[in-house]
Amino acid sequence: MATDAPPPEGGTDTSPAPSTPDPSTTAQPTTAQFVEVQESPEFGELRRTYRSFAFPLTVAFIAWYLLYVLLSNYAGGFMGTKVFGNINVALVLGLAQFATTFLIAWYYARHAARKLDPKADVIKSRMEADA
Repeated sequence: MATDAPPPEGGTDTSPAPSTPDPSTTAQPTTAQFVEVQESPEFGELRRTYRSFAFPLTVAFIAWYLLYVLLSNYAGGFMGTKVFGNINVALVLGLAQFATTFLIAWYYARHAARKLDPKADVIKSRMEADA
């Protein structure tokens, strides 16, 4: 759910820090700091890295899913073709949909851990240090 609310304003709490930091009392980056980071080349690179992975895979999976739906609707003879025993093409392609979903999820987690998370951690660390 998106909102038009700005990010939280930076805190100016001068009380001594508790032994366990309370997230509601720790200093937060200001709106200006969020905007500055969003406009930085480093954040742009992170966004490009994410989009160059997510958009093509999303389009490919939707095309693959629509192919399955269209074949199911308009190529009943082909989808009913027995592969072996009582297993037909429709069942094999339907199970392949599940396999593809899990494969994409695994591949994204791997991609995020290698390419996205390190860049995001650098940005996050810099913002926390500046707050």
